[in-house]
Amino acid sequence: MIETLRALFRPARPARLPRVPAGQRYYVIGDIHGRLDLYDALIAAIEEEIAADRAGLAMRVVLLGDLIDRGPDSAGVIARTQEWQRRRLVRVLAGNHEEMFLEAFARPEMLRHFLKHGGFETLLSFGFTRQQLASLALEEIFALLPKVVPQAVRDYIASFETMIRAGDYVFVHAGIDPARPLAEQRGSDLLWIREPFLTHEGPLEKVVVHGHTIFDHVMDCGNRIGIDTGAFRSGVLTALVLEGDQRRILQARAEDGGSVAVFHGDRAH
Repeated sequence: MIETLRALFRPARPARLPRVPAGQRYYVIGDIHGRLDLYDALIAAIEEEIAADRAGLAMRVVLLGDLIDRGPDSAGVIARTQEWQRRRLVRVLAGNHEEMFLEAFARPEMLRHFLKHGGFETLLSFGFTRQQLASLALEEIFALLPKVVPQAVRDYIASFETMIRAGDYVFVHAGIDPARPLAEQRGSDLLWIREPFLTHEGPLEKVVVHGHTIFDHVMDCGNRIGIDTGAFRSGVLTALVLEGDQRRILQARAEDGGSVAVFHGDRAH
């Protein structure tokens, strides 16, 4: 009887926190959207942390997609990512803006859609002039497109992944369909979904780390963590750092005068 009472009033064991694999650290970077200035600052901060590591951790970097569009230097972000991959394990997810970019080469109507959703700035960064984009007919821009944007760039973007798993976490661009197992997710949902994912309150197969939907600060809902802080308009680019069962935030933020500073922690705090 006494043992039964003790069992009833014994403090419950704390729930096991989500973890990444032992001996690994993940830097997960939200939607960059052509903000090479913020991206460069975040890369420098990450590399500084890695250089200071004395535990011999295996370092992993994941980009959550939407590297391009809206911001001023999408071409520079792509080139910088390729350069970083030559010396660091950097895996890149496709976002819906990468999908629109590739579809723009298929037919003029898809190009029109792309230009209306941030593609105008992307084409400027690859070498189109404002005069060309303002004066040429859509069909003329479409004809020039494969001459201005190299095939190698298109092939590289087409190689981006759609889902990455790491221990108790899964990384995707937009989210997942809560009604489907991870193994049965549709590609369109991984790149585009908002509802019913964003308002789903129940447990998911893994904690989903995603971008796509902009929040003023990192949105940790327990079953999902949204880290798109709207870099192209807010001037804040976020990285979620995962090690063991610990989480922390790095943010590159545009300052007055054009400088960029890196902070530990969420902008909202």
